Amino acid sequence: MSRFERDIVILVCAISAGVHAALTPDHFGEGLGAGLGFLVATVLLASLAVALTRSAGPPALALTVATMTGLIAAYALAITTGLPLLHPEVEPVEGLALATKAIEAAGLVAAAHLLAQHRTEALIRLERKLT
Repeated sequence: MSRFERDIVILVCAISAGVHAALTPDHFGEGLGAGLGFLVATVLLASLAVALTRSAGPPALALTVATMTGLIAAYALAITTGLPLLHPEVEPVEGLALATKAIEAAGLVAAAHLLAQHRTEALIRLERKLT
């Protein structure tokens, strides 16, 4: 299951990076803050996809969990109150955004589960060393 979950997380990062990359020019048209936010998200997600193919260790998984959580939270703010500096106007709810957030939520769950597995395995190894 871990290998499958890792592949899911990599795929989610790649899909989300692609969506954010495709929308970056439009968001630069809305403003510098929104464009930079999408550009940073694109670079971070693409970097995570590459890093996770090399090693799905705790640092990469923790950064993935933080990134997915941040993206979902940022979208929730964007459609309810706006994001100060980045996207102050409230954004309308759109199907592509909802689909992307659902995909990111699946990646978040898989990455969090993998991270928990790593921590459990580390505790078991530590316990065996101590006994």
